[in-house]
Amino acid sequence: MARLVARVAAERDREAFAVLFDHYAPRLSTYLQRLGADPAAAEEIAQDSMIALWRKAELFDPAKSSVGTWLYRIARNRRIDLLRRSRGVMVDIDDAVPPVDEAPQPDEQLGARERETLVRHAMTGLPPEQLKLVRLAFFEGRSHSEIAESTGLPLGTVKSRIRLAFTRLRRSLEAAGLVEAE
Repeated sequence: MARLVARVAAERDREAFAVLFDHYAPRLSTYLQRLGADPAAAEEIAQDSMIALWRKAELFDPAKSSVGTWLYRIARNRRIDLLRRSRGVMVDIDDAVPPVDEAPQPDEQLGARERETLVRHAMTGLPPEQLKLVRLAFFEGRSHSEIAESTGLPLGTVKSRIRLAFTRLRRSLEAAGLVEAE
């Protein structure tokens, strides 16, 4: 993906941009919706973020982050800017919804910490080559193609190692009673 951004920066390569747009725009929209944006706003911010990529591709530094991390940061910042601008909007008190305390209750927090501990423990049982790929995919948000490119592994190997890692994790978590057996 970094190569595609470099092509956009150097040559204003529309095909490279189209590949990047098709890959990241839906992911950015989903991410923004998970952050609380409504679908229309999420779509608009995602498109705005992709326009930023087109205009500022030369600012991308692959030594500092992956393309995905860079774009997610742009999208997050654009959403924050939008929220800041909208704070000045007047709200009709009759339309206001009473606040709901969605903070997790102490027992829920304890359960989440216990699950996190069990998952972390299960991950320590993975072979190093699988653990590395799981971290790249789920903690750094890289696609399987990006992982294959950065590690020099064939795409099929990346996919099978991640699948094997999840099979091992599932078994370990089933044994701990965290997930139900299939």
